Amino acid sequence: MLRRKAKRKENNERYSALDILADILLFVPELLFLPIRLVLFLLRPLLRLIGDIW
Repeated sequence: MLRRKAKRKENNERYSALDILADILLFVPELLFLPIRLVLFLLRPLLRLIGDIW
C-alpha cells in the first residue's frame, strides 16, 4: 500500500471525479443486495434444519 501511495505521489495522480463515480456505481448495488443476501444466508440453515426434522 505504501508503494502505491509513493507511485501516486511520483506520478501526481489524484482521485478524480471518474474514480468517485465508479466507486458509487459499484457500491450502490452492494447496498441494495446486501439485505437480501443476509436474509438468505440466515434463513437457509434454518430451513434445512426444519426440513431435516420433518
